[in-house]
Amino acid sequence: MSEADGTLVRMGSGAMFDAIAGRYDLLNRILSLGIDQRWRARAVRALGTIGDGLVLDVATGTGDLALRIADAWPKARVVGIDPSRGMLDVGVQKVAARRLSDRVTLEVGDAQALGHADASVDGITIAFGIRNVPDRPRALAEFARVLRPGARLVILELSEPGSGLLGTFAKVHVHHVVPFIGSLLSGSREYRYLQTSIAAFPKAEAFAERLREAGLRVVEVTPLTFGVAHLYVAERPGGAT
Repeated sequence: MSEADGTLVRMGSGAMFDAIAGRYDLLNRILSLGIDQRWRARAVRALGTIGDGLVLDVATGTGDLALRIADAWPKARVVGIDPSRGMLDVGVQKVAARRLSDRVTLEVGDAQALGHADASVDGITIAFGIRNVPDRPRALAEFARVLRPGARLVILELSEPGSGLLGTFAKVHVHHVVPFIGSLLSGSREYRYLQTSIAAFPKAEAFAERLREAGLRVVEVTPLTFGVAHLYVAERPGGAT
């Protein structure tokens, strides 16, 4: 691993997100102009039918997506994992305020080593977190291992915006506006990490190939909002057709 790669890993660590946990939700709403909420709603729909099953929300942060899943499936159990204790502390308060502690559990965890048995999970989500995982192939293999046959993995991740006038506007927003406002409002430099980490993430088709290499069947790869983000949907083969 190069020195530059090592810097990316350190900057994407749980400790980095501890520093911005208190304002993370507010900053997301401001910096994305609220669009991230629509992206999360689409991710929940992409999971398919969950019923009373178990969903893992990896890199759950403050639990936004975990709570959406619990709302969509009132009998489902959701376990959110994240390396940042500070982010989880904020999430636990949100879960308690919604009186969902009986169905939504948030805990410190590692995407590269999930504490669940083979073929024991009915769905996995990860929103804006896969680019921060040091060993992505290992994490994807873990996702494939714990998913039941036919169960889905849904990934939301930021990406380099597309071309054209609106794509150019989106690039300016991602590369300049987001880091500047994030740093200004949070009193922290961590939001400048976004620009570097997004640029370092594989292109959509290359990442889809990583999913296939992990043994997953790719169902959907969809650019969102001029390519600012992508939705990846994959499933473990072997379910009922």
